[in-house]
Amino acid sequence: MTSHADTPDDADTKPSKRVKPHQLALVLGIGMAIFIAISGVIPQITGWENDNEIHRVVFVDIPGPLQIAFYTIIPVMVVWGAFMFANRMKNWERGAPAKRRTTPKNAMQRMKDFRAGAYMQTLLRDAGAGLMHSMIYFGFLVLLGVTTVLEVDHQLPESMKFLHGTTYKAYAFVGDAAGVVFLAGIVWAIVRRYVQRPYRIRIKTKPEHAIILGTFFAISITGFGAEVFRIAVQGRPEYEEWSFIGYPLSSLVDTWSLSALETWHQWWWIAHVVTFIAFLALLPLTMLRHIFTSPLNMYLKDKDRPKGAMRPMPNMEETELESFGASTIEDFTWKQLLDLDACTMCGRCTSVCPAHATGKPLDPREIVLKAGEVMAATGSPAVSPPLGTDPEITINANSLFERITPEEIWACTTCKACDEICPVNIEITDKIFDMRRYLSLMESDFPVELGNAYRAMENQMNPWGMNQGERGDWAEGIEGITIVDPGEALQSEYLYWVGCAGSFDDKNKKVTQAMAQLLRRAGIDVAILGPSEMCTGDSARRSGNEYLFQMLAQPNIEMLNGMGVKKIITQCPHCFNTLLNEYPQIGGNYEVVHHTQLLEQLIESGQLDVSQATLEERITYHDSCYLGRHNDVYLAPRNVVASIKGIDVVEMPRNGTKGMCCGAGGARMWMEENTGTKVNDERAAEALSTGASRVATACPFCYIMLDDGVKAAGVEEDQVQVADLSIHLLDAIEAGEAAAQEMDAPLSGSFE
Repeated sequence: MTSHADTPDDADTKPSKRVKPHQLALVLGIGMAIFIAISGVIPQITGWENDNEIHRVVFVDIPGPLQIAFYTIIPVMVVWGAFMFANRMKNWERGAPAKRRTTPKNAMQRMKDFRAGAYMQTLLRDAGAGLMHSMIYFGFLVLLGVTTVLEVDHQLPESMKFLHGTTYKAYAFVGDAAGVVFLAGIVWAIVRRYVQRPYRIRIKTKPEHAIILGTFFAISITGFGAEVFRIAVQGRPEYEEWSFIGYPLSSLVDTWSLSALETWHQWWWIAHVVTFIAFLALLPLTMLRHIFTSPLNMYLKDKDRPKGAMRPMPNMEETELESFGASTIEDFTWKQLLDLDACTMCGRCTSVCPAHATGKPLDPREIVLKAGEVMAATGSPAVSPPLGTDPEITINANSLFERITPEEIWACTTCKACDEICPVNIEITDKIFDMRRYLSLMESDFPVELGNAYRAMENQMNPWGMNQGERGDWAEGIEGITIVDPGEALQSEYLYWVGCAGSFDDKNKKVTQAMAQLLRRAGIDVAILGPSEMCTGDSARRSGNEYLFQMLAQPNIEMLNGMGVKKIITQCPHCFNTLLNEYPQIGGNYEVVHHTQLLEQLIESGQLDVSQATLEERITYHDSCYLGRHNDVYLAPRNVVASIKGIDVVEMPRNGTKGMCCGAGGARMWMEENTGTKVNDERAAEALSTGASRVATACPFCYIMLDDGVKAAGVEEDQVQVADLSIHLLDAIEAGEAAAQEMDAPLSGSFE
């Protein structure tokens, strides 16, 4: 028996007799073809003509046989395209269920996501490329609308025709304006791809790109050419001045004979129709399909599980499934397979991937394209790949690992930068997680160092391999910290979930102690579990070992629920994400707050007095991926930094949603990095380039990685101090208090 990664929590498993997507595509295509064909027959029967002096004569100078050919070939191409799209949609139907139904609860959000795609809002995050695509996209849509309006007017009786007089003049102006915008966008795209040649575009440029751009260019040029000769054939009537491109150009051929003008007009018209037919042929066979699939993918963006949560799996000790994770196309959900056809091949994911940027084998776009190649080649029938492939590439089975190597999968830091920047909301990280699950659970194909972390988590309940009895040692001598027995009900408002790094790592013990002092200053008593706290299982789950994750998570949840825990503080974004977003999948529902969020609240309420907190230094803040992109917490840590007087805050070039990973996420903390530049070294260099004397982090892994990176660059702690934000804040408070005491000392002495 094979498995899918979805469970009823994340899947729509209800039996359904609804029309399948590929059948709907066929119905729509055939219906559209019939409508087009009928629209060609009706005017021939009715003979309705527009008798207004200012109007557009449809098919002026175009012989009847050519009109018949037009209304025959176009419907045939539409039906053919529908069949081609239906074959692609059959591939999506191979996938496992995914709960993406439209409901009253999510309908508004779905429309908002769809509008974001249809209006190019996500593309415009890259202003240049976004504007270029918008010019092509909206220019083409308006031109298509102009043609449709002409055809609608063509069908109406004389009394209902509207395309005349002032309306026609405006229509002519809009048509030419859209044509100019469309042509300018195409020329810009050609220059960008073949002259400027940005890296992410250059490495995936294929012959089909030239064919597509050439077809669009030809559609534009032949459209203007046909307009020029049509206006000339009509004797250049004055009202056609509103065609501000065609009218002036028609003066160049005004002296030609009428027969020559008619012949040229007919050939330009034929060329224009032929290029449009070429467009219809390319639409289902090339990356142009994203005109339809990308907005659909964005419409389906919203899902029930939180942004930072992996897809749930069944109880590993009770399930009857014999295979886990994703190794074949059918193991992905239908939504994940739609992703593969929605990709625009823009390469934005590649441009922000820290693994790719530092010479690792991972390229997020390649994960999508390679999986798409396997899906396309093993479909029934086989369809064209997402993008043209080299002839020597062969695919013999529906296995994802026909094209994707384990080295690519394990290079991922799961930073989610690829998901965040994707303009069409392709869920790349989910696919990597699912393939990791297969490699880890079914093949035991994971890096050797990761095996050491697995054994440590299984035997010592923490990836550091430290004695559990030492978990609470950091709290010795610190007031306001109570170690509670898991058999007792929690009396404190908050449980402080210290985490493995905060308990065992020497650097991060200082973070825990600093945070404890800040909580004491704010008058908050917290309880810790000490030796009873176990790893949340983040590293196990992110590396695909769901069995180990559940082995750690289930006892934690039973203990927390038994104690009546409601509120949890944690300083580790990985613990924060797991406790908040993933424990609810197996019965653990808590109000979880990251320590930067709590500090922000305490400062804003005045509960934590920072009125004297001062540091006359420059500081830069590094965004944790699991706090930022996984959970959208960007402002809280910055607001805490902003509360310090005298501080000069400077952002790294890559910050916020575009921040660069430290290199430790996705269990990379426990794996060696032997290929290319170390991710943490590159990020540390970026931090040092700001000239900051302090680097603030909000994650124990980030703290370790950046501190190591700064030291590897030959910079010592007395030059640049890397530390958690809580340490910097405590330093500022203590420095401010010391300065105040020094100022008060002479004054008190003068009164003695």
